[in-house]
Amino acid sequence: MGSRLVAAAKRRELDVFTGRRRDVNYLDVARLRDWIAAQSIDFLVNAAGFTGSPNVDACELQKPACLSGNAVLPGVVRAACEAEGIPFAHVSSGCIYLGQKANGGGWKEDDPPNFSFRRDNCSFYSGCKALGEEVLAGCQTCYIWRLRMPFDQRDGPRNYLSKLLRYERLLDARNSLSHLDDFAESCVQCVRERLPFGTYNLTNPGSVTTRQVVQLLGRTLTPEREFRFFESEEQFMSVAAKTPRSNCVLDASKALAHGLPMRPIDEAMRDSIDQWQPDTRLRFASE
Repeated sequence: MGSRLVAAAKRRELDVFTGRRRDVNYLDVARLRDWIAAQSIDFLVNAAGFTGSPNVDACELQKPACLSGNAVLPGVVRAACEAEGIPFAHVSSGCIYLGQKANGGGWKEDDPPNFSFRRDNCSFYSGCKALGEEVLAGCQTCYIWRLRMPFDQRDGPRNYLSKLLRYERLLDARNSLSHLDDFAESCVQCVRERLPFGTYNLTNPGSVTTRQVVQLLGRTLTPEREFRFFESEEQFMSVAAKTPRSNCVLDASKALAHGLPMRPIDEAMRDSIDQWQPDTRLRFASE
């Protein structure tokens, strides 16, 4: 995500550079403050985090790293930026929610997470991401940008479409998704246009089911393949997963009201499939 944000910022002719762990120990408030001051930074974006590989099941086995990267780091960034008097942004996740609202609508920015440690129903990853937002509560000079199941036309191990193409069996569920370039452009626009600080669900408006997406894939990229599905979420959990998954729908109306360039999900999905750039080197072992 960091590289996409940098590319989007450069397209808007913003002066931008990256800081990695080898440049600064960003889990140390004092060192992060010194680095910010030395670089004369006037806005900082935290796109770091721990997602686990190949999926969130790995977070159950690497809990210290997951907690540090997703719950502790946002607080460190906040402390350093507030001490230096600069605004900042945190790339968060929509995976702190489960399902839809009772009326069938999506979760809004101010809805309390319902897939978290406080509800005791979540993966360790989602629980840590929810804590990461909690430590930023009340901050008046930050954006929280929620990413959700990223995809685009570039085949890769983190791409939602790539996973569907390579997993042997799939779980049918309804979700909101984020096109990576739409997301990055929206983040940059927040900063350039000085939109009000706060949380933004940066998902492409609408939602899709797994079956709807594979139907599109089957018509164009894999007409010879017959996609196989788990009979139920219970079967999926019993044979293919170690921890619960967040399948949810987010409300993107706030982003649209501020004119952020998040295209309708159907348009973004069809465009990505039409421009698909396959990588034959990729292999996924898990379902």
